[in-house]
Amino acid sequence: MSLNVAQIYKDAKALLEGHFLLSSGNHSTHYLQSARVLENPQQAQVLARALATQIQEANIIVDSVCSPALGGILAGYELARALGVRFIFTERVDGEMQLRRGFEVGTGERFLICEDIITTGGSALESARCIEFLGGKVVAYAGLANRGYCTRVGSNLSKKPECRLPDNIPLFALEDFVFDMYEPSSCPMCAQNLSKAIKPGSRGN
Repeated sequence: MSLNVAQIYKDAKALLEGHFLLSSGNHSTHYLQSARVLENPQQAQVLARALATQIQEANIIVDSVCSPALGGILAGYELARALGVRFIFTERVDGEMQLRRGFEVGTGERFLICEDIITTGGSALESARCIEFLGGKVVAYAGLANRGYCTRVGSNLSKKPECRLPDNIPLFALEDFVFDMYEPSSCPMCAQNLSKAIKPGSRGN
């Protein structure tokens, strides 16, 4: 089934336009607020099943899904359910991503790391390192959407220097959203004093 993911985000009022401060510290004119999409359980299920189909068709064998809190939890949980595997999450404590709450990782257990949105992949990579440190094996990364810095399976976009995900592990996502992103010192909206960058994600409001 083909999904128009951009339209789904627009219909949910989750494709925001304005002046945004991203988790990376950079600024952008657009922001994907996946929580507005995932607040509808039926819609979340449809998206997760479409993503799971991509992964299964690529013959990726997954034992468990792990997501970085907070943004990736809903997407990761629904993807785990669509794949029929268990779900755990990492969370940031004093600035460091950790696995807590009694979650365990088996030696050689095959993990998929799932985010809601993949930008540079920094948080996903931190989660992956937690899993690998405990003896697990990361076999894939996934997100509902890819902001175009990393190359996903089935996309012709080239990987940008900002992407932190490894080349030897596949990334799956439903669609690419390519928006301009600026360092604060070169942000045209800041230069024109048009507005102050706001942070609408899980670490802001």
